[in-house]
Amino acid sequence: MSPRAGARPALLAALLVALGSAACAHGSHAVYDQANPSMETPMSQAQATTTVEGDGVRLEASFDHAAGGPLRVRYRVHNTGSADLAVFDRGDRHAVLTGRHGAGEVGEPGFREDGQGGLELRHAARPLPQPAPTLPPTPLAARVAPGQSLEGHFSFSPLVGDQPRRLRWCLGVAPFNERQFRSPDGSGDVEVWQASFELSESQQLLCTPWFDAASGTFAAD
Repeated sequence: MSPRAGARPALLAALLVALGSAACAHGSHAVYDQANPSMETPMSQAQATTTVEGDGVRLEASFDHAAGGPLRVRYRVHNTGSADLAVFDRGDRHAVLTGRHGAGEVGEPGFREDGQGGLELRHAARPLPQPAPTLPPTPLAARVAPGQSLEGHFSFSPLVGDQPRRLRWCLGVAPFNERQFRSPDGSGDVEVWQASFELSESQQLLCTPWFDAASGTFAAD
């Protein structure tokens, strides 16, 4: 065998070793890129919970607000009293008949600005508008027995303008007096009753503390 022919196997072996080393180095680099924290997408999210005690009722609410996204609210209403409780979170009859939400579903919250960068959301019985419309927005309420609870959730995004710096949510409740309620509708997941407009003046409002959108926390009481 000539020296030139004998050198070919050695050259081939050296080439294979070099290729193997390059492949290992590339594989190590790929794993490093996947584990690099700078490749992860940052996500800013604020979550907070609060409890509001009222007369014969307790409200537990959770606010979930991602930067630039809607406010998501989950809540549970406990009837801690000895009589049935009406909870005004199911919208109004006009909204159901016009298809804005289904029967028994949580309605859209009303809202108002406080002039200082704050926004108050509200699920509550509202008074009859004047002049009275042909199809009045009759308040709808869920009925909660003593010792029982009602759960719900909704989301809210401001339609125009800047994002509010702080938010809070108020929920209207009242003792369930059968003389002030009529026409129960059990076609949805939750049975709802049409309520008297007079309850807009006598209902109890349970309001969360102000929620700071930047820090994702509720203000101290």
